[in-house]
Amino acid sequence: MPLHKSAEKRLRQSARRNERNRARKKELKGLLKNMQKLIDTNAEKSEVESAYRAAVQKLDRLGVKRYIHANKASRKKAQLTKMLNSYTQA
Repeated sequence: MPLHKSAEKRLRQSARRNERNRARKKELKGLLKNMQKLIDTNAEKSEVESAYRAAVQKLDRLGVKRYIHANKASRKKAQLTKMLNSYTQA
């Protein structure tokens, strides 16, 4: 347990931020899984593209605000684009 008042405050702030970060990453994970599920079930092209746009938008936002590393966001976007292109070509 923290001994100083400022350390107690930092602990509270850290816990709040940790919870927020986990929620954002969980939401992103859900978007990525949703797109993968749509591709696996041979969903409509428009549904897959809509899921793709939502996932890329979220990746961009998290990358810019540094909740995830910018390179990781870029890499995930490239993977999603590759998945989308192979799905629409098939």
